[in-house]
Amino acid sequence: MANQTDPTARTVHGTNPQNLVEKIIRNRIYNYSYWKEHCFGLTAEGIVDKAMELDHLGGTYGGTRKPTKFLCLVLKMLQLQPDKEIVIEFIKNEEFKYVRLLGAYYLRLIGRPVDIYQYLEPLFNDFRKIRDRLTDGNYRVIHIDEFIESLLYDERVLDIALPRLPKRHVLEYSSVLEPRKSVLDDDDDEEEPPEAEKEETKNKSPRKRESEPSDDTRKSKRRSRSRSHSPSSKRSRNERERDREKDRDRSDRDRERDRDRESSRRRSRSRSRSRDRSSRRDRSRERDSRERRDRDNKSRDRSEKERESKGRTEKSKKKDKDTTFISRQTRSGFNPNFAIYFVLRYHRHRSPECLITAISRFKTAIDLLDVGLGVTTRTSSKLTDSRPREGTT
Repeated sequence: MANQTDPTARTVHGTNPQNLVEKIIRNRIYNYSYWKEHCFGLTAEGIVDKAMELDHLGGTYGGTRKPTKFLCLVLKMLQLQPDKEIVIEFIKNEEFKYVRLLGAYYLRLIGRPVDIYQYLEPLFNDFRKIRDRLTDGNYRVIHIDEFIESLLYDERVLDIALPRLPKRHVLEYSSVLEPRKSVLDDDDDEEEPPEAEKEETKNKSPRKRESEPSDDTRKSKRRSRSRSHSPSSKRSRNERERDREKDRDRSDRDRERDRDRESSRRRSRSRSRSRDRSSRRDRSRERDSRERRDRDNKSRDRSEKERESKGRTEKSKKKDKDTTFISRQTRSGFNPNFAIYFVLRYHRHRSPECLITAISRFKTAIDLLDVGLGVTTRTSSKLTDSRPREGTT
């Protein structure tokens, strides 16, 4: 409950006021001992007493990035959201400089651009010294006008990103803000004496007139005094403003250059992505064609193997048929058509293997033929011997 925003507080820049401080810094402030001991249950009136005790300002410091007391009070003001009149009284307080800076920083975070320029630009005339704590824990001495200038022209102050502030000339062009009036632009010349005093000086004695300086000498002295004071200070102020304008233009140019670099990087990234996409596509196409080719080769090899196996089976079947035929013929005896069968069977084959097989088969046929002839002669001789001879009884 202690770290929540006041329920009656309004949103700032479309969000919770505490969200203007980054979450990491916010959590560090919540865990800081100064926040737990001194900022718990603090009201808008109590913030003034705590701000009067400040002796420096700063963001976070040290290796653990501890927040400063100034930053804790800024977050407390964002949490409570005091009235605009109280913040303006903070800024107008000339006795306590850190109270003034606390109000100026809070107004820069939550205020409108017109109010920011209206109430912060008069602080350029405050040249008092203040202590600023750096990130390494050491201190440096700066002036109030330098801090106000960083609030108006820098994007990040005291480790917090400031809301965007329009340029002054834009507001002047849109007739929302009047042109700036510097204190140094006012003439330091005193008013001229009335005519009655002039006549009295004329009626005075010449000695007195000689002893007293004339109006011309007075005017010349005044002019010389005003020249000694105002022109140089005006010139320095103009030079400072010119330097600020140059810095602004330089920062704008740097921003545009960074934008161009970023866009060129994005373009190159998109080009490399499209290149990678096309190369991936080509690779996938090559892979698909390779797989298709391998598939076709495998199917072709398979069909060739099947064809060879079929041929082998047919050859083996033919061989078996021949062997069975030969065995049948040898078992049954001689058949004269046996040799002619082999010659006609293997005559149509033109390969050397078939020719060799036909020759071997033919040789076996001839052998069988010889065997058959021997058998027939023997049988015929037996038959002739068994017949009765003529003239015998």
